[in-house]
Amino acid sequence: MDILVILLLIIGLFFFLGGAVGIMRMPDFYSRLHPAGKLDTLGIFTMVMGLAIYNLHHFSFESLLLSIKMFLIVFFVFLSSPTATHSIVDAGMRAGLRHWTNKKRKG
Repeated sequence: MDILVILLLIIGLFFFLGGAVGIMRMPDFYSRLHPAGKLDTLGIFTMVMGLAIYNLHHFSFESLLLSIKMFLIVFFVFLSSPTATHSIVDAGMRAGLRHWTNKKRKG
C-alpha cells in the first residue's frame, strides 16, 4: 500500500515538473496555457489520490470522510481548470495577443 502511495506521489511530482518545464519552454501565451491546464490537473489528481489512499491506511469513518473531501476537491479542480483556461484564452484574445509564428521558416 505504501509503495502505491509513493508511486502516485512521484507520478504527481513528474506531472508538476513537466508542467513547469512546459510553461518555461513554450513560445507564447496560448501555448503556455496547455501545460498549465493539463499537467497541473493531472498532478493534483495523482497526488491527492495518493494522499487519500494513505489517509485510509488506518480505516475509520473520519478518514473515509476526509478522503471523500479530497476527491471532491479534485472533482472541482477538474471542473474549474478547463473553465479558467478558456476564460484566460478569451481574455488574451480580447486584449489582442497574437499567436506565435515561426519567423525563421525557410521557403
